[in-house]
Amino acid sequence: MRQSLAVKVGSVVIGGGAPVSIQSMTNTDTADLTATLGQIHRLVDAGCEIVRLAVPDEKAVSTFAALKKNVNVPLVADIHFDYRLAIMAVDAGADEIRINPGNIGGEGKLSQIISRAQEKNVPIRIGVNAGSIPKEIRVKYGGVTAEALVETVMRTLDFFERKNFEKIILSLKASDVPITVKAYEKVASSVPYPLHLGITEAGRGLKGIVKSTLGIGSLLLKGIGDTLRVSLTGDPVEEIPVAKEILQAAGLRRFTPEIIACPTCARCEIDLPAIMDMVEETIKQWDLTVFPLKIAVMGCPVNGPGEAREADVGISGGKGFAIIFKRGKVIKKVPYPALAETLRKIIMEMVPRAGKDTMQERDGGI
Repeated sequence: MRQSLAVKVGSVVIGGGAPVSIQSMTNTDTADLTATLGQIHRLVDAGCEIVRLAVPDEKAVSTFAALKKNVNVPLVADIHFDYRLAIMAVDAGADEIRINPGNIGGEGKLSQIISRAQEKNVPIRIGVNAGSIPKEIRVKYGGVTAEALVETVMRTLDFFERKNFEKIILSLKASDVPITVKAYEKVASSVPYPLHLGITEAGRGLKGIVKSTLGIGSLLLKGIGDTLRVSLTGDPVEEIPVAKEILQAAGLRRFTPEIIACPTCARCEIDLPAIMDMVEETIKQWDLTVFPLKIAVMGCPVNGPGEAREADVGISGGKGFAIIFKRGKVIKKVPYPALAETLRKIIMEMVPRAGKDTMQERDGGI
C-alpha cells in the first residue's frame, strides 16, 4: 500500500492513510445560488465528501463565498485560464484550488496563486488532463501518452517544490484507461503526494461506469489512490453510488451490507430476483455503519451451501424449499412460500447484535 503525505481539504484528510474519499463536481451554473446549493445538498445526501465547482468568472466567485456559508462539505474551486480567479477563490474560502497547468499561465501567475494559497493554508490540486498537455510535450512523445502526462505534472510540481509549497494533490487523467493507469503508476512510484483518481470524460451510463471501474479499481487494488471521482455524463449524483461500489469491492470501505447472489441458471427453482428485492428493501432501514452484514442469496444446492456458509446469513434454494444458514450453521429448512418472510425475520433479529460481533467473528476482532 502506497503511503502518501496527508493533505487536509476542509474537514477531510486526503492521503496519509486516511480512507479514500469520494468527490464529485456540480454541473449547475455556479452563479445560480439556489440551483447549485440544491445540487450540493443532493450530492452530500448521496455520500459525496468533497464537492468541486467550476469558477469561470467573478460572479461565480461571489456565489462560491455564499455557498461556503450554507454547506458543511469541503468545496473545491476549479480554475482554468484566469489565475486571478484562483486568488479570489482562496479569499472566498475555498478549501482547495484545482488548477490545470496547461492553461493557467506561466510561472509568474502560478507564483501568485501559490503565494496566496500558502498565506491561507489552502491546498492545490495540480490536475493534468490529456487535452491540456503542452504542445512541445505532445510532440516529444508523439501524442498523448502516459509519459506525456507525467512530464506535464512533474514540470509543474518542480516549480511548486521550488516555492516550498507541499500541500499538493496530483491527478493525471485521460479518457484512455491504459494510459491513465500507467501514468498514475509512474507518478505513484516517484513522488509522495496524494493522488486524485479518475478517468476523465468516461462517458455515459454503462460505458462510463465500466471505464471508471476498470481504471480506478485497478489502481486501488495496487494501493494507489487517496481520493476519487467517477466522471459520468449527466446528473453528478449518479456518480456517488458507483464510487461507493468501487471502494467497497476493492475492500477499502464499507457502505452497505454485502449481498452475494448467484447469477442463476436452469438449476434455479426459486424466484431469486424477488428474494433479492426483499433483502435490499429490508436493509434500507439499517444504520449501515453499525450493521455490516454479509448476506448470501443462492439459487440452488450446487454452490449455494458453501457460499452461504461464508456469510452472516444466507439461503440456498432447492426444489420447493430453501435452507437458511446463519453464520455457517443450518438453522431452518422452509418451504418457498414462507422463505421471504422467514429470512426477513432472521435478518432483523440479527440487527441489534450484528455490528461489532459480526465484524469480530468474520475479520478476527478488528
